[in-house]
Amino acid sequence: MSGLASAANIPELRKRVMFTLFMLFVYRMGVQIPTPGINGEALAAFFQQNAGTLFGMFNMFSGGALKNFSIFALGIMPYISASIIIQLLTVVIPQLEALSKEGEAGHRKITQYTRYSTVGLSIIQGFFIATGLEGMSGPGGAAIVLVPGLQFKLMTVLTLTTGTAFIMWLGEQMTERGVGNGISLIIFAGIVARMPAAVGNSIQLIKAGEIAVVFVPVMLILMFLVVAFIVFVETAQRRIPIQYAKRVVGRKVYGGQSSHLPLKLNISGVIPPIFASSIMMFPATIGSFIKVDWVQQVSAMLSPGTVYYYVLYVGMLVFFCFFYTAVTFKPDDVAENLKKNGGFIPGIRPGKKTAEFIDYVLTRITVIGAIYLSAVCVMPTLLINKFNVPFYFGGTALLIVVGVAIDTISQIESHLVMRNYDGFMKAGRMKGRR
Repeated sequence: MSGLASAANIPELRKRVMFTLFMLFVYRMGVQIPTPGINGEALAAFFQQNAGTLFGMFNMFSGGALKNFSIFALGIMPYISASIIIQLLTVVIPQLEALSKEGEAGHRKITQYTRYSTVGLSIIQGFFIATGLEGMSGPGGAAIVLVPGLQFKLMTVLTLTTGTAFIMWLGEQMTERGVGNGISLIIFAGIVARMPAAVGNSIQLIKAGEIAVVFVPVMLILMFLVVAFIVFVETAQRRIPIQYAKRVVGRKVYGGQSSHLPLKLNISGVIPPIFASSIMMFPATIGSFIKVDWVQQVSAMLSPGTVYYYVLYVGMLVFFCFFYTAVTFKPDDVAENLKKNGGFIPGIRPGKKTAEFIDYVLTRITVIGAIYLSAVCVMPTLLINKFNVPFYFGGTALLIVVGVAIDTISQIESHLVMRNYDGFMKAGRMKGRR
């Protein structure tokens, strides 16, 4: 409570927190605004029947926007998909790689390309969704689209694309003027908003006898242990000792201090599960609307709950763990900076040998981080599907919620410590994941 009181006493931090909460409120209000031309009752009944499928997972990440088919139905996933594409192209295309090394101006240009790509992906996804909805019906044969045709398609594409662009703007504003990462907070808000309804459905099924009462405490204990494990690993570090050489300037001696280079066990954070989930949802969502036999077969193979889905999902988690770590952490640059500042790792030569040692340690902890992410994202989901828990709140969602909460608290903690406040944790500072 003292940490919250300290945060409220800092005008700048208070404004940032209030701005973030207001932006999240605007986002949640937009989720309730429906897209024109949709039979809401038929669509809600359709999602009731397909709650455990890919539609249920997509609806969870959009915070219920897809079930309402609101103006934010596409959510933030087109932006995430565009970010993945641009980052992959940055490694392949020399011009983009040169832009990424040009500092702030280059990053602004890459951000602009990401925005254009987001709009393009939103148009494609919006068109496929509008086309697919025209051929779908709810229980009893009730049409989901009231007046099918070109006008409905154009209106839907325009509405969904505008909604995604607005969410992208909200996320950027929260990152710049609020606390935490805006895009991650939007996903966080969407997942958390679905929790009360999920808990309510679980209670109803327990009363109906469809879920054994004995299993409820087991599920709660399992979720508590997973959360504790996530917090432990996300704050874990591998500290490489750093020694600084002594320098004599005039009659004074500088340096000679000992420090450490902290390497997070999971440097990539929640990015791999978000990226992997986005990629898994994008082709399967399009395939589910195309009524072609082989497309339907591929879509069914990549649906949540199948062996192919989990194998591909784990493969993407491992890939993005190594990819994002390689993009964000450069051992050569770290070694060069240490050399310039007179720092070295005891027993390791400065320069190339230091970079190789850091890369060796980084690779080993990234392997552990990839195994951890795969276990947390897949194992609880398998248990939930096996025991027929009626909501899709598996390890991926849990990891995102806990990870984003740790990042946000860590950023607030930094503001407090900068102004000589104690922060939230009396026993010590909250370790960030970056």
